[in-house]
Amino acid sequence: AAADPKLIETIGRIRDNIATFQSAILHQDVTITPRPGVSLTQRYVPIPRVGICVPGGAAAYPSTVMMTAIPAQVAGVDEIAVVAPPTPFGAYNTDMLATCHELGITEVYRCGGAQAVAAMAYGCDALPAVDKIVGPGNLFVALAKKHVFGTVDIDSFAGPSEVIVIADDSADAAFVASDLLAQAEHSPGSAILITWDESLLAKVESELARQLAELERGDLARDALSDFGALVLARDADHACELTDSFAPEHLQIETREPEALIAKIRHSGAAFLGHHTPVALGDYAAGPSHVLPTGGTCRWAAGLSANSFLRSGSVTQFDQSALAAIAQDVITVAEKEGLTAHARSISIRTE
Repeated sequence: AAADPKLIETIGRIRDNIATFQSAILHQDVTITPRPGVSLTQRYVPIPRVGICVPGGAAAYPSTVMMTAIPAQVAGVDEIAVVAPPTPFGAYNTDMLATCHELGITEVYRCGGAQAVAAMAYGCDALPAVDKIVGPGNLFVALAKKHVFGTVDIDSFAGPSEVIVIADDSADAAFVASDLLAQAEHSPGSAILITWDESLLAKVESELARQLAELERGDLARDALSDFGALVLARDADHACELTDSFAPEHLQIETREPEALIAKIRHSGAAFLGHHTPVALGDYAAGPSHVLPTGGTCRWAAGLSANSFLRSGSVTQFDQSALAAIAQDVITVAEKEGLTAHARSISIRTE
């Protein structure tokens, strides 16, 4: 009731965007009958109970609630528990609480940090244990999630936010600078420009200085650029793609004439944004894919959060008597080679 009505309307539109995309990519059960009497199924079952970490230190994050809870809801998760620190930006924040309400989340706990992760993983008198923990946090939250992995599942062991921007002479230097600063203001946040247009480097450097002076978090962004920023001159477009693949960035933004041609050459990125009018902020807030992504080069093997992250897959096998008889000798042969005669006997007893 106390939230800005404009925010409530916005949440509804973004919820639809996320749900539309996540529903489209959701795994479906697959059943095959490779031969008569055999039915093989891969089925997907929602994880029963999920915990979501929502930060609340330097700012409030309604977007984190949406980008984690909505994919879980699309997957069919029955119970969602949100934890946020008892701060004005956390569990006492009207915008964050209103977002939970609009999404139908009825469990919000005023606790944060490593202790909140422990409460969700092991359960306590106030907070029943969950099966999976997702959502961002500081170093203590990240280390706690890593510690409890195995007792529960987690989304990832995530570090600071990252972006690589690949740009050519068609890019607007002001656009590029704003995209680098959008990551740097996370502070820490890594922001790297790779281009083969030498003149663009100077233009972007000048724009960074101009825009930093106007930013509310300019000092923090300046520190992040100093520690984790770079302006890189590549030999050509192919070299830019090679460098990008070696970094394997969380976010990749391609601001070139033909971004589709470049993304086809790049295997490793958590999320890619193509064209001059597709800033990473679209993915952070409203486009549809989740903004919870692998960092630190881990997208070489890890995927971003999606509705499928909240499904557990398992197989279902069914043979009739004749189908068992047809395959029995193959099973018995391998089982006996391994010395597992009880395995072999469980087949032969049904076919003798």
